[in-house]
Amino acid sequence: MTETLSLPAALPPLPALPMTELGPQAFAAVHALHAAVEEGAAAAGLEPLLLELVRLRCSQLNGCTYCVGLHTASARKAGERDERLAQLVVWRESELFTPRERAALALAEAVTRLTDRAEGARARRAALGVLSEAETAFVAWAATVVNTYNRIAVTSRSVAAETL
Repeated sequence: MTETLSLPAALPPLPALPMTELGPQAFAAVHALHAAVEEGAAAAGLEPLLLELVRLRCSQLNGCTYCVGLHTASARKAGERDERLAQLVVWRESELFTPRERAALALAEAVTRLTDRAEGARARRAALGVLSEAETAFVAWAATVVNTYNRIAVTSRSVAAETL
């Protein structure tokens, strides 16, 4: 005897959550934090392209389509090659990234994931072996800020009924 599978009725799409419109002061504070991190990162000597790679990798991990597109375009504008952009998702296996970039990316991933404290400690130790203390701090700050933007973008957008 063949059973038929009954599917639940389709739910209507969940509308976008207008976080930035409903909390403009909070969003302005995130922008101000971003500006402060940019200033501090520049003073610490971090290259803008390295920060874009950090932001792009965090956005990839968070599944933020908008931010992946934004930081891919920004990295290209800053001179990044398509080959390296394509291999960013597998940077650990790629030979295209410098020790400095690897340290920053590992730290950014640890800040993004937060689930493995030992990984975070190893990443911070490795970063401090290649980056200055200030550079390490501002890589962590850059990852923190982009993670905030990712969460705003992902939470704000509408969700199709089939994903509910």
